[in-house]
Amino acid sequence: MKFTIGYQADDIMKRTALRLIEHIGEVYFPYYGFTTGRGTPTIEQQAKMEADLVEYIQAGLKGNLLLNGNCYGARAQARSLFNKIGDAIDHSIEKFALSSITTTSPIIAKFVKMNFPDIEVRASVNMEIGSAESMAYLAEHFDGFYAKREFNWSISRLQSMKKWCEQNGKKLYILANSGCLNFCPARTFHDNLVAHQHEIAEMDNAFEFHGMCHDFLKNKESHLTLLRRLNFIRPEDTYLFEDLCDGIKLATRTSRNPSAIIEAYCSKKFGGNILDLTEPSHSGHLYPSIIDNSKIPQEYAQNRLNCTKNCEACGYCNLIQKNATITLDKTEGIKQC
Repeated sequence: MKFTIGYQADDIMKRTALRLIEHIGEVYFPYYGFTTGRGTPTIEQQAKMEADLVEYIQAGLKGNLLLNGNCYGARAQARSLFNKIGDAIDHSIEKFALSSITTTSPIIAKFVKMNFPDIEVRASVNMEIGSAESMAYLAEHFDGFYAKREFNWSISRLQSMKKWCEQNGKKLYILANSGCLNFCPARTFHDNLVAHQHEIAEMDNAFEFHGMCHDFLKNKESHLTLLRRLNFIRPEDTYLFEDLCDGIKLATRTSRNPSAIIEAYCSKKFGGNILDLTEPSHSGHLYPSIIDNSKIPQEYAQNRLNCTKNCEACGYCNLIQKNATITLDKTEGIKQC
């Protein structure tokens, strides 16, 4: 199974991806003028991105266009928006071997299926789809679905969704390295802020909002249960999901070290602080402690995938985290936590 990586204007990342191209199938990217789950490029950034994308496509990757903004405001149903989307898709087909789009909008999905029937339309992870029932509601206009992050570790849920997809000619995808806390009640609010970030930047704002996760992790007691509150899949454990999905997406668009993420997942191994591979990363909150990936036992993933999800009574993930946590001490070296 090949990975889908997110475009970032990082030349080190590009060199790493091109070197490991046999493990990568797609690159997903934003487009100037359209809000996405991580903002929109400027005209200057668009020019750099287009040049980089040409290199990726020439190396054999397919393009996946992001139209996954959580809100399009007053233009959400406007004819002008869809004319603009059509132009962007035409351009991306011609230049970037566009084979799929990812969107949060059922209306955008409908438009694409009506006008570009050969383009695969995927429901964004931000739609939080977590059951066969919810996929059935969207089946007319979507060809594939990203599973809700929180269900990465529910084998029964993934099996049920994958079975429905196979029976209905659809595909199921997962996001491997999200750093979002499970069942975050502020996620939709945060995604809406991102969709309107340019308008917000023009206001005299009374508050800044960086995510509830950052406020939650200011409390050191919260650090002790972080592993069980996250849904990322380690590079070593992706093999367990090969029969549970049709593709694995890597979040690399805003990471400080996207090259390390690609290297780790393509090689299926990583030695270091496992939080450095997630987007967002919470490494700064735990510092000077780290969760050493090499100290997480091999059976961890299999146990978590098949567990009863009674986290408050179990304590297994908390124990794994405790045993894998080390504290960096500049004067005395590394101490076991």
